[in-house]
Amino acid sequence: MACAVSFAHAQSYRYFRLGNKEDIQTKPTAGIAMMGGGGDMDEAFRWLCAKGNGGDFLILRARGDDDYNSYVNGLCKANSVATLIIPDRGAAEDAAVAEIIRKAEVLFIAGGDQARYVHGWRATPVEQAINDDLAAGKAIGGTSAGLAVEGEFAYGALGDKPDDKNLASPDVLLDPYFDRVTLVRDFLKVPHLENLITDSHFARRDRMGRTLGFLARIMKDGWSAAPREVAIDEKSAVLVEADGKVRVIGTGRGAYFLRPTRGPDICEKGMPLTFRGISVYRVRTGGHFDLSSWTGDGGTAYSLFVERGKIESTQRGNEIY
Repeated sequence: MACAVSFAHAQSYRYFRLGNKEDIQTKPTAGIAMMGGGGDMDEAFRWLCAKGNGGDFLILRARGDDDYNSYVNGLCKANSVATLIIPDRGAAEDAAVAEIIRKAEVLFIAGGDQARYVHGWRATPVEQAINDDLAAGKAIGGTSAGLAVEGEFAYGALGDKPDDKNLASPDVLLDPYFDRVTLVRDFLKVPHLENLITDSHFARRDRMGRTLGFLARIMKDGWSAAPREVAIDEKSAVLVEADGKVRVIGTGRGAYFLRPTRGPDICEKGMPLTFRGISVYRVRTGGHFDLSSWTGDGGTAYSLFVERGKIESTQRGNEIY
């Protein structure tokens, strides 16, 4: 396979391509590969690549290099596998960058820092090109930060600094208006992920508390009266078909589908959260879920309650995961 490397003159984006230098047009199939981070999964990438029907597979990132190219190329039968690095708004405003995105049949957003995606790409031709691809029925995937920006609502990490620790659950439970709880909306328009927030590294990094705070804020701030969430653990992935039907794969703890049944009782700045009646459906590897009907099989249903910043569960042993 040929290798092409392009460095844009006077622009800051970088483009690395393996395979055919010329684009081809195929008929892709819609789908979403939602990966929880903590390691890449061959099965998820093969599934995502197959959606492109032999077309061009494009990895999007704001930092890093082309290390995904050889990995994906070894798994896929694609016309090309390429990485496009878009580090800032200057690059995201370049018409050539948007054109590269529009020519791909499959998009994959790598991990890293979602603040770079939100700061650098929102309200630019890059955002529009991604959403145009989605509207045309093309497939998309994402891992870690790349997953976190796929829902209508997202934790933007806008107040974080590169060396900061991750936003922790106790911080949000004790004050859902803590200044690092920076939520954004309407970045990407991924079918079946409307009215929904996504999260990664879920059980491994104990993110249940912060995600309940996010859901409470979305309701309290009037963004949605009935938001939902798909939260995925490390080494797990959720594969979403065009009809919204889901299959969970991987060796991690699986996926969690959350739905509040009522608004928060106390969601105020400087006060511990009280938020009752959150429905959870946990799906392990091999289980299924339907995002359209919000029902599943092969999983476990339970409820969570937050009382003055402390989570309680209907599961035996008060387990929240």
